[in-house]
Amino acid sequence: QGSQKRSNSTPETPRPKRAPSSRSPYGLFSPGSFSPSVTPSQKYSSRGGRGEVVASFGPVQSPAWSGRGGCAVKLFGCPEENLTKPYKFMFQKALDVREALAGRVEELGEVLRRHHGLDGFTSAALPAQEPVTVLGQISCDGNGTLNAKSVLLVGDREHSGGAQVPLDLSELPEYSLFPGQVVALEGTNSTGSRMVVSKLYEV
Repeated sequence: QGSQKRSNSTPETPRPKRAPSSRSPYGLFSPGSFSPSVTPSQKYSSRGGRGEVVASFGPVQSPAWSGRGGCAVKLFGCPEENLTKPYKFMFQKALDVREALAGRVEELGEVLRRHHGLDGFTSAALPAQEPVTVLGQISCDGNGTLNAKSVLLVGDREHSGGAQVPLDLSELPEYSLFPGQVVALEGTNSTGSRMVVSKLYEV
């Protein structure tokens, strides 16, 4: 067999590169191969057909609405709790939201105290060698899911000043908690850094 002569490649005379195949897998599975061909978008001011129905489903052409009798609206509750002017939803100030949540925790705490016959609540942040009853909201120690190792109690503002205390739930036979739940707990907090829960009072 005769030896095949290899072509020399130098910077002055580079070796010709092979043209990419039209059946390359990169071309077959590129976004352009799956996207339909569209016409270039026109400027917003020059577009027409504003309000035109492009597609519809069912008998939606000119629906007729009618009613019988009169209807009157009556407001219930205290006047200061009713909305008497336009209100922007989700535009509340952070302090207003905090006040509303703190007030709701106090209301539910009073319901828990009367329902279970509790004497009163103490601070969740102070060390306690004897069992004490505290009030607060269930929270999580991070952005992950709530589990037995990540449960926190955010104490109420009146007794605990909003202090956060990790909870040890190993002594409870069963429990079902969710973030934001208002609960009353009975337990010991010997070091002031972790509360061992012995009883759980729910609404």
